[in-house]
Amino acid sequence: MVRAGITAAGLTAAAAALADEKGLDGLTVAALARHFGVKDASLYAHVRNLRELRVRVAQLASQEMTDRIAQAVAGRSGKDALVAFADAYRDYALRHPGRYAATQQRFDPAEITDLAVFRRSVDLTYGMLRAYGLTEPDLTDAGRLLRSTFHGYVHLELSGAFGHPREVDRSWARALDALHSTLATWPPRPPEENPR
Repeated sequence: MVRAGITAAGLTAAAAALADEKGLDGLTVAALARHFGVKDASLYAHVRNLRELRVRVAQLASQEMTDRIAQAVAGRSGKDALVAFADAYRDYALRHPGRYAATQQRFDPAEITDLAVFRRSVDLTYGMLRAYGLTEPDLTDAGRLLRSTFHGYVHLELSGAFGHPREVDRSWARALDALHSTLATWPPRPPEENPR
C-alpha cells in the first residue's frame, strides 16, 4: 500500500538531499524511511531497491547539472564557453557532493528511465568542443580529457587533498587556461587513424 504523501518524485528529492548531507554511501533505504517516519518496507511501493534509488538520484542530478551548464554556456564559444562549462560543473559538484557522486556511477542502459538526460550532457560537451574545430574521434578523446580533469580536480577538492597553500581557485583557473591551449592546438591524429 502506498503511503499518503510519499510520491516517487518526493522520494527522489529527499534521497538526493540525504546524499548531499550524508554522502552517497549514507543514502540507504533505512535512512530514507527514517526521514519519512515510516518502516523500510513502506518505501518499496515506490522503489525496488537501493540501486534504483541511486540511479534516480543520478538522473535528477544529471538533469540539474546539465541545465546549469547549458545556461552557463548559452551564447558563448571557445575559451569563454569552456570556462563557463567548467565553472558550472565544479560549482554543482561542490554544492551537491552526494548528487554529484551519484552521477559518477557506472550505469547499465536498462537501468535508466530517461537516457535523453545523459545524451544532452554529451551533446553539450561535444557542441562546446566543436567550436575548437574537433571532429570524431578527437571529440571523444577531448571529452574524456575534460571529464577526467574536471572530475579529478573536484574529487580531490572535495576530499581535502589539496594541501598546498596556493588557492585552489587560482589553480583551477590555470588548469582551464591549459585545457584551452590544449584544445586550441589539438595534436593531429596518428596516420593510422586518418580516414583513407
